[in-house]
Amino acid sequence: MTYQEFKKAVIRYAGENGIADYELYYTQSEITSVEIFQEEVKGYSTEDNCGVCFRCIIDGKAGYASTENRTEEEAKSLVLRALDNAASIESEEKAFIHEKGDEYAVLEESRMTQPTGVELTNAALTLQRELYQADERVADGTQAYMAYGGEKCALYNSNGLDLEDKVAFSMCYALPIVAAGGEMYDGHETKRGDLKEFDLKAIAADAVENAVSTIGADSVPSGKYTIVFSNKTMATLLMTYSSVFSAEAAQKGMSLLNGKEGEKIAADFVTIVDDPMYHDNVIKWTFDGEGVATYAKNVVEDGVLVTLLHNLKTAAKAGVKSTGNAGRPSYASVIGVSPFTFYIQPAAGTTEDMPEGRKPAKVPGELLRKAQTGIFVTEVTGLHAGANPVTGDFSLSAKGFLIAQGEKAAPIKNFTVSGNFFDLLKNVEALGSDLDFVQGTYGSPSILVRDLAIAGKDA
Repeated sequence: MTYQEFKKAVIRYAGENGIADYELYYTQSEITSVEIFQEEVKGYSTEDNCGVCFRCIIDGKAGYASTENRTEEEAKSLVLRALDNAASIESEEKAFIHEKGDEYAVLEESRMTQPTGVELTNAALTLQRELYQADERVADGTQAYMAYGGEKCALYNSNGLDLEDKVAFSMCYALPIVAAGGEMYDGHETKRGDLKEFDLKAIAADAVENAVSTIGADSVPSGKYTIVFSNKTMATLLMTYSSVFSAEAAQKGMSLLNGKEGEKIAADFVTIVDDPMYHDNVIKWTFDGEGVATYAKNVVEDGVLVTLLHNLKTAAKAGVKSTGNAGRPSYASVIGVSPFTFYIQPAAGTTEDMPEGRKPAKVPGELLRKAQTGIFVTEVTGLHAGANPVTGDFSLSAKGFLIAQGEKAAPIKNFTVSGNFFDLLKNVEALGSDLDFVQGTYGSPSILVRDLAIAGKDA
């Protein structure tokens, strides 16, 4: 059965079973990927997945059931399973089905064309060749990855909502290995967007430079240092601690921001935005996992916490409106809370004045000059073990460069940077203008903060 036929069957069975409040959530995704190793195709795969979740509200309690099979029998089973699940819920928290009445953004029709398998393969092979040609020290083990993915999300409910969004994009990963002085150094660069707009030579050059720049890296003596976190490093930290802005986490006692709306939690010039329709992101959503219209919002504005991110349940509990941030990582997931394009605004008056398509500066020179001496941290690892989203504490393995006389100097590695995310937000001294993103979703400019603890080699 098609999704539309399956939907009609579910609606019929819901009516036959006296279910007045219900919702049908459907996702379909496809991805084609090519992996290159030693200038040959190592892997080529195509995946197509789809699934449906039926959620009903009985006496204020939500019952879920999901399936990947779209048959008449499964439509009936789906409804009955959800009904049984609702009856078994012991929680007293009330669940909701969204009402009609929202105004939804209208997305421009994508001009992106889906690449053929041959085009995708040729692009991956070209990227691999460019990696080898970028520097004679690039060694075997270097890999290139190219993919094209698309997703459709649809939501129908008993209150008359019938919504659908589609997204599609290409992505590539360049992963060079560089050999020098008997040691191996790795680099990386990623790109997401329209394959036709990828500058494969530039992507390869950036990835190889990322590896080459670390040749000869040593550690650094332990102590307190002025730190400049690169844009992608700070974006990674924001991603790691994004759950602290969730009202669900706050209401469960898992965020120190619980009840802090209206209070200053960051430096005066720090603004954090959640924007589902961010202009440079190829992934845009007009509705959230409950069918609430999405919109751009300042979560933190001029250092003050304006709002936590809410779904319908957390909003009702807090006595506020949903912020349109109901999250469903997959069609079978229970509804939670998640951001869309979530980023720290760069220094005022920078990105808006940039010409279309301009690439952000790689090195935040103004921040390095302001620091004069210290450490430019370009990568952190160990986030799962070394970062605690509840307390905000972190102790992370890192690499980067010394800052000397206001400029990037010798590469360094094998050191640990420690601090607290909440303190970090309050103590930001300056922001760069080089906004960039990780995983296409979490973004930040480079930032300057002083007196962070570094554990390195003995002095």
